[in-house]
Amino acid sequence: MKILNFGSCNVDHVYSMDHIVAPGETQTTYKLEIFPGGKGLNQSIAAARAGAAVYHAGCIGKGGEMLEKILSENGVDLSNVRHVDEQNGHAIIQVGSDGENSIFLYPGSNEMITEEHINSALEGFGKGDLLILQNEINNLETIVEKAYEKGISILLNPAPFNEKIKALKLSHLTYIILNETEAKGLTGTDEPEKCLDYFETEYPELRVMLTLGEKGSVYMENGKKTYREAFKVKAVDTTAAGDTFTGYFAAGLSEGLDTEEILKRATAASAITVSRMGAAPSVPTAKEVDCFLQNI
Repeated sequence: MKILNFGSCNVDHVYSMDHIVAPGETQTTYKLEIFPGGKGLNQSIAAARAGAAVYHAGCIGKGGEMLEKILSENGVDLSNVRHVDEQNGHAIIQVGSDGENSIFLYPGSNEMITEEHINSALEGFGKGDLLILQNEINNLETIVEKAYEKGISILLNPAPFNEKIKALKLSHLTYIILNETEAKGLTGTDEPEKCLDYFETEYPELRVMLTLGEKGSVYMENGKKTYREAFKVKAVDTTAAGDTFTGYFAAGLSEGLDTEEILKRATAASAITVSRMGAAPSVPTAKEVDCFLQNI
C-alpha cells in the first residue's frame, strides 16, 4: 500500500505565553520559535518516521524553503509538490504554560491546488493505495471524487472543521479520524457513544477513529469498537498531537498491523509529541516509539 498525502505545508510561528490571550487582552511574550508545520506536512512526516513510504502532494510558496527540506530529509517523496508564486501558508500559534494552544491560519500557497495538479498527483495511485486528506487545502471535493473513482482508500482528518467538510460525500471515505469538536460538527453531539451511533446508522461502511484527548480513543469498524487509553505524560505543546496520531495510524494500515497494535503505537507517538515543543520537529521516530513502549 502506497500512501499519498494531499495536504498543507505551513510555516509555524509559535509564541510561548503564560496563557492563551483573551479577547481585549494584550500580553507580552519574549519567546518566538519558527517551525515547519501544517497538518499535511506533519502527517506526512509522522507516517514517514513511523516507517511508511509516503508521497506528499501540495504547494509550497515564497518563504517555505524549510518545508521542502524537512520533508526530503525524512524520506518523503516530493515529486507531486508544486512551487507557486504566492506567500507560503503560515500559522500563528499561542502555547500556554499548561501546553494548550490557540491557532489561526493564513492559507496562502495551500489554496492554490488546481484540477490539473490533482489529476497529475493521483495518476500513480489506485486500488489498494491510501490517500490522506485534511482541511487546510482547496479543492477537497474534487480530490475526494477523483480518488473515489480510482478506487483509492481515502482517510480524512476533517480539521480545521468548517462548512467545506459538510459539503464532502462522507460515503466516499474509507476512514475518518476526528476529535470530539469535529465529531460534534458532523453529528451534532459531543458524546462519544452517540457520535459513533450516528456514523454506524448513517455511514455503516465508514471506519471511524474518534480521538478523545487524555481519555484516549475509540475505533469503530463494522460496528465493532476498540478502545485505547491514553498514556500519561507532561504536556508541553499539543500542536501536532493529532497529526502524529493520524500519520502513525496511516503507517500502521500500510504495514497491515492489527487494530490494537495500530492504536497503541499511534497513542504512544502522540504522547511523545505533546511532551516536546513544535509541530513537525516534535514527531517521534519508530525507534523512539519502541523505546517509549518498552519503558512505559
